[in-house]
Amino acid sequence: MELMLAGKRIGIIGLRTIGTALAQGLLESGLATPEQLSGSTAHLESARAKGELLGIQVLTDNRALVKGADVVILAVKPKTVPKVLSEIGELLTSQQLLISVAAATPTRLIEARLAQPVPVVRAMPNTPCRIGQGMTALCAGAYAGEEHLELARAIFSPVGRVALVEDEELMDAVTALSGSGPAYAYIIIESLAEGGVKMGLPRKLATELAAQALLGGAALVLASGEHPALLKDDVTTPAGVTIDGLIALEEGGLRVALIKAVMAATERGKALSDGHLR
Repeated sequence: MELMLAGKRIGIIGLRTIGTALAQGLLESGLATPEQLSGSTAHLESARAKGELLGIQVLTDNRALVKGADVVILAVKPKTVPKVLSEIGELLTSQQLLISVAAATPTRLIEARLAQPVPVVRAMPNTPCRIGQGMTALCAGAYAGEEHLELARAIFSPVGRVALVEDEELMDAVTALSGSGPAYAYIIIESLAEGGVKMGLPRKLATELAAQALLGGAALVLASGEHPALLKDDVTTPAGVTIDGLIALEEGGLRVALIKAVMAATERGKALSDGHLR
């Protein structure tokens, strides 16, 4: 990873949650130096604040940022993508890599707004990237190859796990599951904590117990590689307390509600993608 990023100049357009997390992750991991990184924000005041926070050069001129970068990370909201591409589209070359983290924005939409056949990688990170516990899915555009995906993997690896997605059509489902997933988890944690409060636990303790239960359970799924159903069975002893809780969850429709949440968010993502392409 370190060798792959050695000497690469990385420009981040949009130092919001994900853009800032990426910069911090690269710097704290030692994969990039402050001299290799630069960023841009919309206003001079925010540029100064981010520059002081990160210790890197932060501009308000996206065109100047692009001219000096080997890799450009487009870390802006989907609605801002057309405006930014109108500024930098004619400057990007086939020797650069453009990574977009904008949700519901297909690579073909981005490629159509560029003057040259630029390698584009679409990335879908989530907000736990802020603490190095994120999940990022990557897929390649028409002109991006394995070397571009590996470069993108190296950039996102300091902020969590990275997975490759071969079919870009699946990225809306990735967004609905992984990108939106933390929000679902927060509702589950909040609800479990409320149950603890109902049973007499102090709220702070109940929240800590609920959050760590999800964190530990998720870590065990990833570390063991076992199916979640098998791990659930390990907890569910015959005639024990867990089975009664599981029955209550099934009666409440939690399983179906979560499946429908992913389905609904996926359909919304597809609708947004289609709207961009019209």
